[in-house]
Amino acid sequence: MLEFNASQIQMGASAPDKAAALALLAGRLIDDGLVAPGYLAGMQAREAQGSTYLGQGVAIPHGTPDTRDQVFHTGVRLIQFPDGVDWGDGQRVYLAIAIAARSDEHLRLLQLLTRALGEGDLSQALREAREPEALVELLQGAPQELALDSQLIGLGLAAEDFDELLWQGARLLKKADCAASGFANSLAQGQPLPLGNGLWWLHSDQAVLRPGLAFVTPAQPLQLHGQSLTGLFCLASLGEAHRRLLERLCDLLIAGQGATFSQATSSRSVLEALGGELPADWPTRCVTLANAHGLHARPAKLLTEIAQSFSGEIRVRLAGEAGQGVSAKSLSRLLGLGARRGQALEFSAEPVIAEDALAALEAAVLDGLGETIEPWVAGAARSELSPADATPSRGKTPAPAAGARLQAVAAAPGIAMGPALVRTAQTFEYSHQGGGLVVELQRLRQALEQVDRHIQRLVESTAEANIREIFTTHRAMLGDPALREEVEARLAEGLSAEAAWSAEIDAAAQQQEALHDALLAERAADLRDVGRRVLAELCGVAAPVEPEQPYILVMDEVAPSDVACLDRQRVAGILTARGGATAHSAIIARTLGIPAVVGGGEAVLALTQGTELLLDGERGLVRVAPDAQTLQQARREREAGLRRRERAHAERLQPAVTGDGHRVEVAANIGASGDTAEAVELGAEAVGLLRTELVFMDHPQAPDQATQESEYRRVLDALDGRPLVVRTLDVGGDKPLPYWPMPAESNPFLGVRGIRLSLQRPDILETQLRALLAAAEGRPLRIMFPMVGAIEEWRAARDLALRLREEIPLADLQLGIMVEVPSAALLAPVLAREVDFFSIGTNDLTQYCLAIDRDHPTLSAQADGLHPAVLRLIGMTVEAAHAQGKWVGVCGELAGDMLAVPLLVGLGVDELSVAPRSIALVKARVRELDYRHSQTLADQALGLESAAAVRALVEEGQ
Repeated sequence: MLEFNASQIQMGASAPDKAAALALLAGRLIDDGLVAPGYLAGMQAREAQGSTYLGQGVAIPHGTPDTRDQVFHTGVRLIQFPDGVDWGDGQRVYLAIAIAARSDEHLRLLQLLTRALGEGDLSQALREAREPEALVELLQGAPQELALDSQLIGLGLAAEDFDELLWQGARLLKKADCAASGFANSLAQGQPLPLGNGLWWLHSDQAVLRPGLAFVTPAQPLQLHGQSLTGLFCLASLGEAHRRLLERLCDLLIAGQGATFSQATSSRSVLEALGGELPADWPTRCVTLANAHGLHARPAKLLTEIAQSFSGEIRVRLAGEAGQGVSAKSLSRLLGLGARRGQALEFSAEPVIAEDALAALEAAVLDGLGETIEPWVAGAARSELSPADATPSRGKTPAPAAGARLQAVAAAPGIAMGPALVRTAQTFEYSHQGGGLVVELQRLRQALEQVDRHIQRLVESTAEANIREIFTTHRAMLGDPALREEVEARLAEGLSAEAAWSAEIDAAAQQQEALHDALLAERAADLRDVGRRVLAELCGVAAPVEPEQPYILVMDEVAPSDVACLDRQRVAGILTARGGATAHSAIIARTLGIPAVVGGGEAVLALTQGTELLLDGERGLVRVAPDAQTLQQARREREAGLRRRERAHAERLQPAVTGDGHRVEVAANIGASGDTAEAVELGAEAVGLLRTELVFMDHPQAPDQATQESEYRRVLDALDGRPLVVRTLDVGGDKPLPYWPMPAESNPFLGVRGIRLSLQRPDILETQLRALLAAAEGRPLRIMFPMVGAIEEWRAARDLALRLREEIPLADLQLGIMVEVPSAALLAPVLAREVDFFSIGTNDLTQYCLAIDRDHPTLSAQADGLHPAVLRLIGMTVEAAHAQGKWVGVCGELAGDMLAVPLLVGLGVDELSVAPRSIALVKARVRELDYRHSQTLADQALGLESAAAVRALVEEGQ
C-alpha cells in the first residue's frame, strides 16, 4: 500500500517559478527510478490543462493519462519550498507532492491529504516544519492534541511589564517543544484580547511545532492599555486543536469564574478548570542513592518488597525527570530506571499511606538496601559507571594459577607470548553540577569537536575498510542531532557537561541493549566507546600508555577503537574475557594480523600485571605463566608458523589444489573498491563478497546510478577479468541509513532487513542493479541477494534483475542468494533449480541456527560455526546445488578458520572467500589436504555432538 514516509521528502528547497519546481520534482522521480524522462512533459501538460493546487500551500503535480506509459513504478516524491513558489492565480505552494501512478494506486494518499487539509489551515505548519517526519504527521492527518499540563503553567512570575510576562509564556511553550525559535517575536506582534477579570489572550501560529496553551500570572498585577493584567493565556496555534478548550474557557468566564485563573495559587486548580492533564497531588520525598553499583537487582528487589508491604500506590522516578515515574512495586520497572550512585530518587505515594511509606523507603535507601555503602556527599566528585560496573565486582573471581591451561575461542590466528597488560575501564571523576548552561555547552561542543577530529584522523590513516566503516559510524554517532538535543536538555537542568553526556550515553545504550539483539548490542558497544572518548576529553584523562616491549593486551571486551589504535609492533596478542569469534574486535584483530583469543572468562581480568602469557590464536588456547619447556616449544611452533606464512605468501598466486587434484577457488571479501588491487596482489582469484553498504553509507542520500557505477567499475577494472560476486545492499532496522528512516523494531535482527527491505524500496534496488550491469561491460558479474528466506523473495529480486538485463545486456551474469537463514538451506533443493549459485554467510547462519547472539556476554563462545548442526546445513546446501550443477561458496568467517577449511572442502564447497590477509594461508591449507580424506573427515564431523568435538576431531586428523 502506498504511504507517505520521510525518505520521500526533500526539505528546504527553492525554485524561482512553477516551471523550475516541476523540473525539480520530475528530477526526483527520474533519479529514483520511478519514471522516464518524458514524464516531465506530461506534468507540464497537466498544469496547462488546469492548476494542480490543492489548497493550504499544497500542490499535487502529476502527468496526464497519455504519459502513464512513462511510469516504471507507482510512487510519490515531495519537496518543501519554505519560501513558497507562485503556482498562479495568487496561490503559493510550500509543499509540492509529485505523483507517478500507472492507475489508481495513489487514491489513498489523496484521501489522506483531503482529510488532513480538512483539520484546519496547515500551510504555515508545512512551511515551517524542520524535519520530514513532521510533514508526514501533518499529511497523514495525525490528530493534533493541545498540550496543556503543569509545565505550561507559571504562577507568580517576576515580570515588570506585559512584554516580560509574554516572554515567560513563550519560554514555557518552547521548553515544552510546542514552539520554535521566533515564536516569542511572532507572539509579541499579535493583538492581545482582554477576557475580563484581568485576564488576557494572545496567540500566534508562527514557528509552532505542536499546539499548546501556556498560562502565566505576574507576581504583582500589571497594567495593559489602561486595564488590569493578572493573567495571560499564550496559545501556540495549529489547526483546530484549541477550539474545545477555548469554548470551555468562554463558558467559565461567562459563568463568572474568572477568579479561578486571576487569583490562582496552584497549577492544579488551573488545569482542573481547563480540563488539562492533572498531576498526581501526592506527597513526595527525594533521597540520594549511595549504592556503589546503583539500583541493581538485589537492592531493587528489597525496595519492591518494602513498597509491596503498603496497600496503596507508590511511584518513583529519577529526580528532575519528566513524567509520573514508575511503580515502586515492579522490579523490572525499577531496574529500567538505570539509577546510579549519586542520583536522587523521587518517591511519591497516595496521601493515605504517604507518611509511613515514604519514611520507610527513605530509611531503606539511606541504609543501603541490604548493602554496605559509603554515604554520598552532595557536590562531591563522582565516577562514571562503565558497563562493567553494572555487574557485581569481578575482583572476587580468582586469577588462573601459574601453569593453567585455558580453552577459549580462537579469534585471530597466530602464536603470541609476552607479559599481560590488564586494562580495566577508565574511571572519570567530575562534578555532577555544572557551571551554567552557556559554560557547559561550550565545553561539550569543544570536546565533541576534538574527538570528531581525532576519529577523522583515524579514518584517514586507516587502510582497512572494516575499521574505516566502524569509525565512520562513530563519527555519525557524534553528530547525531537527537543525541545532542537530549544532552543539551540535561545541561539546561543544571548538570555538568560530563554528567549530562554520561547519563544520556548510558540511557541510549541501555535502551539498545534491552532489545537483546546482537547487532544492536554492537551499536550499543560502539555508543559506549564513543561516550568514553568524549568523557575522557571532558575530564582531561589521557589514554593509558602502552609498554615499550611486546605484550598481551587483556581486557573484558575490546572496543573497535581499542584494537584499531594499537601499535602492532608492540601488541603481541589480545585476550578478552568476553566476546565471540565474529565480534567486531575479533574481526578487526584478524584484519590487522594480531593473534587473538576471546571469551576467556572473568578470571583473566584478575591476572597480575606482567604475568607471562602464551596465546594460540588458532586453537583458542591460553597458557598462564608457562614453564620454559612450553615456551620453547611455542617459539618453535611460532617460527614454523612464520616460515609457513612466508612460504604461503611466496606461493599466493598459485591455485588451491588438493594433493589428489581437487580445485577450490579462493576469493576475497572486501568492503570498498580501493581494496581490490591489494586483494589481487595477495592472491585473490576473484572477489567473493563485495559489501556495497559503504557506497551507501558514504553519502548523505542514496547514491545515484553514476556514483555507484563508478565504484563498481573500479573493482572490475582492478580484477582484470576475474569474477566479481556482489552482495546487494544489506541494511535494516539494526543498521539504518540516515536517509532511509525505518520504524523501530523490537528485534531488528529478525525484522525488515536485507532483501526484505530492498523489496520495499525497489527503486533503490533497481538503481543498484542498473549500475552493476552497466559497470560490468562484458566482464563476469555475480549478483547475490542477502537474507533470502523465502522463494518469493528470490523470485521478485531475480525478475527485476532479468528485466533490467534486457535493457543492459550482459552475457556473463549469474544471479544467486546468500544462505544466511536456516530456511534457505532447508529449501536448497527447490532454490537450486532456479539460482545460479549459493554463497553461505556462516556468521548469520550460525546465529540463526544456534539462536545465540554472537556478542552475547556469556553465550558468544558457543556460537561456533563448526557446530554439527551448522555443518549439516552447509552440507545440505552443497548437495542440493551440485545435484543441479550449481556452485557454492562460503564467505563467512568460517572460510578463514584453518580448522574449518578441511571440513568445508570435504563437504564440497567450491569457493572460499576470506579476508585478503588470509588468502595465502587458506590456499596453502587446501594444498596440504587430500580431498578423499577431507570427505571422510566431514562425514565423521556430521555425526558428532558438539563444536568442541568437531574441533578435536580435526586437530587429531591433522
